[in-house]
Amino acid sequence: MLLIAFLLNLYKKIPANSRTYCFMNFAGAALCGFSSYLISFYPFVVLESIWAGFALVSFFKVPRGTSEKVQ
Repeated sequence: MLLIAFLLNLYKKIPANSRTYCFMNFAGAALCGFSSYLISFYPFVVLESIWAGFALVSFFKVPRGTSEKVQ
């Protein structure tokens, strides 16, 4: 999901400041962190937890009704 969000942004399908992009970053980081926890790879759990935290904060900072179109 992280790579899909990155590629969509790279090819200007979604802007980096959209709620969709922020949610995809959060969900992807959370899934990566959880899967790393299941295999006990804790450095990656920490990294992905921090990434998910910043993505979640960014998600709530994006104003509602923000256009999803790339300008």
